[in-house]
Amino acid sequence: MQTPNNNWETCRQPQGRAAFANETKESQLKLSIETQNQGDIIIVHCQGRIVYRDEAAALSRLVSELMTENGRVILDLSGVKSIDSAGIGELAFLQSLAQSHHAELKCAGVTGVVRELLDLTNLNSVLEIHPSVCEALAAFHSGAVFVDC
Repeated sequence: MQTPNNNWETCRQPQGRAAFANETKESQLKLSIETQNQGDIIIVHCQGRIVYRDEAAALSRLVSELMTENGRVILDLSGVKSIDSAGIGELAFLQSLAQSHHAELKCAGVTGVVRELLDLTNLNSVLEIHPSVCEALAAFHSGAVFVDC
């Protein structure tokens, strides 16, 4: 009978470039949300990704609160690099919430993969999407031109 080998090896954390790459990747996978007042309109600038769990929930919570308080929100998605089914679901939820609260939600700056997914899921026909924040602002004010844009 053999005696058991009690010399356990533990996995070490990567060091050097591999560790840096993991930290960099992780920091890029988050969603940063900033709000900006433009008169009676709130602009929500998003950077990163809108995906299942914290990112999608945080965005939904913030925009829901803003819509019930203010009623006019622009969701700037120009900085969003990826979105999954949960993110798509949250956008659909926010649009239905806006309708039920007689609020207005406009999306702006949708590009790349995010645009493709909105087109593929046909959510582009439900959301009011504008090429830029300036054009979304103008849509709230019947075509007015904004100097800040």
